[in-house]
Amino acid sequence: MAQTPEEMAQSMLANLKDKTGKTRDGWMAHLAKDGFSADSKHGEIVKHLKGEHGVTHGFANLIAHELRRPSSSEPAGDDLVAAQYAGPKADLKPIYDALVARIETFGDDVELAPKKAYVSLRRSKQFGLIQPSTKTRLDVGINLKGDDPTERLEASGSFNAMVSHRVRVTEAAQVDDEIVGWLKEAYERA
Repeated sequence: MAQTPEEMAQSMLANLKDKTGKTRDGWMAHLAKDGFSADSKHGEIVKHLKGEHGVTHGFANLIAHELRRPSSSEPAGDDLVAAQYAGPKADLKPIYDALVARIETFGDDVELAPKKAYVSLRRSKQFGLIQPSTKTRLDVGINLKGDDPTERLEASGSFNAMVSHRVRVTEAAQVDDEIVGWLKEAYERA
């Protein structure tokens, strides 16, 4: 049976000590000693864990997420992502999580940069964004300048000037190979 990204992360956390030699808290303390914090760039943490500690990419990615995640189950005041998906937009968070899980497989240099209203997807420059636009719809902005719009891959119009196209997503099942392919293409162009 296929697992959700959340279930996969929980399974990896349960096996972290066995697979990497340290518990979650052990890695958090170790990274703090190495000068990393919740404000450190995701890609830099992953690179450090892989290069200096021989951690596989999947576990390095998980540990980096854990370091950048607030330690409390309550969202921290400055946790912009938690604020975006609070209240009436809470049902959109699984869509966001599914997108992020797929996007982070693109490479070690993917950076998620939360803003007040959206999360910027960056490499050397922004290649996309994820925005909870209404309580029932999340919009994925994608930089594919020069590509013709389609029925699903709309021109961004007034949505956001930082991207050329937009895809409207209302359920996690819509995070499919087509949308991931467009995001991967934008990532490769960045």
